[in-house]
Amino acid sequence: MDYEILNLRERPELLERAAAWFHEKWGVPLEAYRESMEACLKGEGSVPQWYLAMGSGEIIGGLGVIENDFHDRKDLAPNVCAVYTEEACRCQGVAGALLNHVCEDMAGLGVGTLYLLTDHTAFYERYGWTFLCMAQGEGEDEPSRMYVRHWSA
Repeated sequence: MDYEILNLRERPELLERAAAWFHEKWGVPLEAYRESMEACLKGEGSVPQWYLAMGSGEIIGGLGVIENDFHDRKDLAPNVCAVYTEEACRCQGVAGALLNHVCEDMAGLGVGTLYLLTDHTAFYERYGWTFLCMAQGEGEDEPSRMYVRHWSA
């Protein structure tokens, strides 16, 4: 499968498409994605950032980096959020490529640690992430798994 990983800050014309795509996948208000992506494009810091996997002109995957992914561990920041790959494109390395790209890009922005909150087990470990602790997500009944990934920034 042919696809490329893009940084939204380098392709600002994709903002509306990206905001709508993430909103459709996660149900978070469209305006929240739009505001975060606009902040990314202003380039006033390393966070927030947004990334897309594009195949045949379509968004097939994506993720973001925000300060806190709606959990009680405000000290664990920044967070990878909204990791998603279209079902037809799963098991083809798209999520792994996105995860590796975000770490490389954030290193270039001076960030050497990222956190990620998820219910998945065994998936993120394949890409160098380590289980850190449990964290309580806003509005969630049960705690979720918090992962961390370190590198040299």
